[in-house]
Amino acid sequence: MLAIAWKLDISIRWLGKRSLFSGWRGPVMRFLGGIPVDREAPGDVVGGLVDQLSADPSLAVVITPDGTRGPHTHWKSGFYRLAEHTGMPVTLGYVDRPTRTTGLGPTISITGDVAADMARIRQFYQDKSGFRPDARVEPRLRSEYRAD
Repeated sequence: MLAIAWKLDISIRWLGKRSLFSGWRGPVMRFLGGIPVDREAPGDVVGGLVDQLSADPSLAVVITPDGTRGPHTHWKSGFYRLAEHTGMPVTLGYVDRPTRTTGLGPTISITGDVAADMARIRQFYQDKSGFRPDARVEPRLRSEYRAD
């Protein structure tokens, strides 16, 4: 996604696990727009980002979906909560390994109707897989399982 942003001349910030920012890598990751995330306190992430976005409305944040390294049943909801709290739209991006294509899809506004919003997101991603297609997780939030 960094390469896509650079090609389109879009200034972005992205989230990465805190360990990526230790030692000599820290300054490099921050220079590339990285924001360290403490996975032990995920609730603090959205609040901190809301504050940063309020201070700089031109900021764009890239959040990659979960499930790329191990088995999961759902996506984490931080991107959704962030969009709800800030009113920022969500632009769907992809790296599709089987077709070796990348790009940006539609930009959608989050309505608060989780089932309807996620249905739109699932429709876009239905034919896309990442670097490890076997680790693909259907775009679904944990809260949708309770609603089913």
